[in-house]
Amino acid sequence: MTNVVLILADDLGYSDIAPYGGEIRTPHLDRLAAGGARLTQFYNTARCSPSRASLLTGLHPQQTGIGILTNDESPTGYPGTLSVDCLTAAEVLGSHGFRTFLSGKWHLSNDIDAPGATWPTRRGFDHFFGTMIGCGSYYEPKTLKRDEDDAQDETKDPDFFYTDAVSDEAVEFIRTSSGGDRPFFLYAAFTAPHWPLHAPEEDIRAYDGVFDAGWDVLREQRLERMVRMGIVDPATTLSIRDPTQPAWADESRKAWQLRRMQTYAAQVERMDTGIGRIVDELERQGVLDDTLIIFLSDNGASNEDLPQGDPDRFRRRTDILSHETRDGRPVHIGNDPEVAPGGEETYASYGQAWANLSNTPFRYYKKWVHEGGIAAPFIAHWPAGGVRASSIVTQPFQLVDVLPTLLEATGTTYPSDRSAHLLTGRSMLPTWQGHEVAEGDLFWEHCGNAAMRRDSWKLVRSYPDAWELYDIDNDRTELHDLADQHPEVVDQLVAAWRSWADSIGLIPFETTIDFYRSKGIPEPRATAMASAEDYL
Repeated sequence: MTNVVLILADDLGYSDIAPYGGEIRTPHLDRLAAGGARLTQFYNTARCSPSRASLLTGLHPQQTGIGILTNDESPTGYPGTLSVDCLTAAEVLGSHGFRTFLSGKWHLSNDIDAPGATWPTRRGFDHFFGTMIGCGSYYEPKTLKRDEDDAQDETKDPDFFYTDAVSDEAVEFIRTSSGGDRPFFLYAAFTAPHWPLHAPEEDIRAYDGVFDAGWDVLREQRLERMVRMGIVDPATTLSIRDPTQPAWADESRKAWQLRRMQTYAAQVERMDTGIGRIVDELERQGVLDDTLIIFLSDNGASNEDLPQGDPDRFRRRTDILSHETRDGRPVHIGNDPEVAPGGEETYASYGQAWANLSNTPFRYYKKWVHEGGIAAPFIAHWPAGGVRASSIVTQPFQLVDVLPTLLEATGTTYPSDRSAHLLTGRSMLPTWQGHEVAEGDLFWEHCGNAAMRRDSWKLVRSYPDAWELYDIDNDRTELHDLADQHPEVVDQLVAAWRSWADSIGLIPFETTIDFYRSKGIPEPRATAMASAEDYL
């Protein structure tokens, strides 16, 4: 009997955790990596809600009704809510007798107030503890639910911290679900390390000195470690520092910048501690070896500045913001060098230069489909399933391959009457066991940014720019555009991408832009939106 624990980090960069070359202390992820497989070319879908939709359904996000995020763009665009025509992993596994639980972030419904068909408790999860919205304070997260009931009062406990609460609930589910005659499926969806930068002071100070060398030196050191670990090819060239960012030597606010990165690191380590408690409980219950554990991130590191878009409009938001702390102090919203982040009275992000470090050795960030936006750390641990310890898997896969893998690992089947949305992904399990599977084309689209991979070729564009072409086997950091040298390859791949887009019912991004313009919202702000409150 095989259990499944699916752990998702939020806005975690490709090389942040120690098993992928980062400085952040993650001993529990280290343990899982040492006892399992690390994938070096696993890809998410560049953004939060689309990635979660694809992860849970085995479909491309456009097939599930999810567009930019969870905004309702009807009637011309995506409804921004998980379609009832697709099945989640919880629904499929639940139909085969699994106990199911979601602890953490949902962010797949455009109605976060009234329980409905797109809430987790109605999409296969027996129970739910977490937030409906995409982000928020770790001390007082908004839209906190227990099943379908409001749970905001639970945040009044002065010791409440959302990362810990997600871990607590996950551990309790394992404790009460182990030992019976039914397997379980746990989806632990952390919001760490998504902004705001919130962490206990002692956790932040524990990183004193760790990042003092600055982002330039640290990017070089990370790449050296990644090469030694086998995460990237020895011939990998480090992309240049983001040209919009200063050299560390020229940074005039070093103390504030270091505080930002230390807080971010503390968020990641706090999540790792929670993962350790989950693993310890599996071991305590005697089911660790029989449980398939998967860890990954939903998109590349975030370069998002705060406040986003119109500062006044952002500061008026009530769905992701607390304007006062629980003891009545005002919350300072935004990235202010005079305000040290971390406490409940702050609401900040860590900035583009540190995000560039997090995505070492790649370019770009969350929202883009260049490597920096979609390359994800991915760890699989399942000793009883033959997953090889300390192994490195280099074959490319993406989110649509996760559900087929879960089905093979658990011996369950996808309902045959769901022919409207056939799963097109492949099981990754054989590669974790040392075998090969057939190569397949990979496809992406988000906010007009688009890409596909076929063999060593990657076709990619940053909307509305022209298509670029890279030989990923020899240029993983996408530094040498070969489009002009191989126009016939570009034409072939563009035709394949368009055929895929038609097959999934992709809505042209121009249609989405027109929708927001009709509401007086320009494209840059539209693509940063996380709530319909931005309409106000």
